[in-house]
Formats: sequence, structure tokens, C-alpha cells
Amino acid sequence: MTKALVVIDIQEGLIDLKPYKQTEFITNVKKVINHFRQANLPVIFFRHTEAGGLLEKESANWQVYHELAPASNEVIFNKHYNSIFKDTGFKEYLKQQGITELTFIGMQAEFCIDVSTKVAFELGYPLTLVEDAISTFDNDYLSAKQSLDFYTNYIWRDRFATLKTTKNLIK
Repeated sequence: MTKALVVIDIQEGLIDLKPYKQTEFITNVKKVINHFRQANLPVIFFRHTEAGGLLEKESANWQVYHELAPASNEVIFNKHYNSIFKDTGFKEYLKQQGITELTFIGMQAEFCIDVSTKVAFELGYPLTLVEDAISTFDNDYLSAKQSLDFYTNYIWRDRFATLKTTKNLIK
């Protein structure tokens, strides 16, 4: 069983909007990425891509956040939907590479992380979510903390994925 880390939508434009616990979030993301790199396990990046707007393709905002700089051997997929699997070729890539187990980190909990988690579950991938390396923003209905607490504790945990903290993952 080959594991891979999937880094979802940690892009310049989203980080500029100051996600919840930004400093802790980015610190944890770096630790998880380094953990996978040191174990010689694949690190795969996703960028949300829009025809216009904040994450317009090829814009500065669209780029993977500069502090996370993908290595030259790391793959970057572009996506147009909340699912990393829809119209990206990702499922086929996983099969070609023999990747059978996934770990997700990234943004935003209530959109791309949630949908991708549920699709990975439906496709039968054992999945770990690193709960302190996932972030989001306040919205008109819930604070970022409320959203994260809701998804991690009520939706994902023990239903769709195993949840771990950065510390528990890299110990």
C-alpha cells in the first residue's frame, strides 16, 4: 500500500485572505509536507482554477503558496470543481502510480476538503485528514472555528476518514 499526501488549494490568493489560524496552519502544513518528503512518499498539489476572479488561471493568486514550493518531482493538478477527482485524471494517476492510501491537508474545509473526502471514501481510499493542517474562513453562517469543528467532529471523524493532528501523524 503506497501512501500519498494531497495538498489541496493552498494558493497565494487564499492565503492573502488570512485563513483561520493562518500561522499555525502553514506551520503544520510545512511539517506534514516535510514528513512525507523525508519518507520518500509522493506529495501531490491541487490548485483551484477559475476562468476569472480570485483564482484565475496563471494569475499570481492562482499559484501554490510560495512557502510550500512544490519540488520538481511533485505533481500539480488543476481543478475546476470542489472535488479533486472530477475531470482531473487524478483517479487514473493514483492507479498508475500504485497509490492506494491518501492523506489530505489544505483548504477550504466546507468546500474542496469536504467534497474530496466524501468522494475518496466512495472510491474506497483509506483516508487520513490532518485536522490542524486544514483551514477555512468565517462565512455568513459560521465562524471558521465553528465550520472546522463541525466538519472534523460531526461529519468526517469515524465516518469518512481517520483524523490526526500534525503531532500524531509525524511522531
